[in-house]
Amino acid sequence: MFELSGKRVWVAGHRGMVGAAVVRRLAAESCEVITVGRDRLDLRDQGAVRDWLAQERPQAVVLAAAKVGGILANDTLPVDFLLDNLLIEAAIIAGAHAAGVEKLLFLGSSCIYPKFAPQPIVEDALLTGPLEPTNEWYAIAKIAGIKLAQAYRKQYGADYISAMPTNLYGPGDNYDLSSSHVMPALIRKVHNAKQAGGAVEVWGTGTPRREFLHVDDCADACVHLLKTYSGDSHVNVGSGSDVSIMELTRMVMEVIGYDGPVITDPSKPDGTPRKLMDSSRLAALGWQSRIGLREGIADAYRHFLAEVS
Repeated sequence: MFELSGKRVWVAGHRGMVGAAVVRRLAAESCEVITVGRDRLDLRDQGAVRDWLAQERPQAVVLAAAKVGGILANDTLPVDFLLDNLLIEAAIIAGAHAAGVEKLLFLGSSCIYPKFAPQPIVEDALLTGPLEPTNEWYAIAKIAGIKLAQAYRKQYGADYISAMPTNLYGPGDNYDLSSSHVMPALIRKVHNAKQAGGAVEVWGTGTPRREFLHVDDCADACVHLLKTYSGDSHVNVGSGSDVSIMELTRMVMEVIGYDGPVITDPSKPDGTPRKLMDSSRLAALGWQSRIGLREGIADAYRHFLAEVS
């Protein structure tokens, strides 16, 4: 067990959806959460990050900072998604080691796995096949982050671990249709269609299947891993079930209260056909998700109305 009580914990990326959820969750742990805004620290600047860590001396770090986006953003900004994420994770992990950080959790993404990985996807599927081309730049950066954490464990005995969440959604999500992921995009589209009385457009065929996890569940899993896990392998963090994009669309429409037409656009990419992760390793550590999909969508829509509309 790694005791968080009384520790200084830096949540890098605290203004993002995941980082903010981790900050909320850590409020129950009797630890001191420290944060720093991008106006004060460029997380891509290795020297600046090293100096800041040396001054603040956190005992634990949650590396939730990243440049993120959906299919369109990944496909049109490959340099940004590869280089920015490489620089962020290298600066923070190296700086944490130099500052003597006791525990570090690196947050990756389920897109690290091969496009046609056997389902459900086990952790050992990493690097066993080609990636999904529409987000390979982000995926390669995240794979590098996993390997860097493993390298510090191997070479220096550092207690650095990695968690790989499935598709996340919830408070603080990005609802910009040019850069959002599928869940917030659907919430925005259905909301707009309800306001205008129009059709809901679904990218692709609607047949791909995806697993979704509320971000507050993810944050709870991250804290659980910080406390209970110390191992070389990354750990999958998921809900254990998936739905098709069309099923998800209908569920979002039910939650929002709209019964209009749905049209698909097969000219747009579907992405990976199916992506369901095997989270049995996390379950064996005593954790499981608690927020159901319909309940989570309703919570996300409440926050959407308060934050965006």
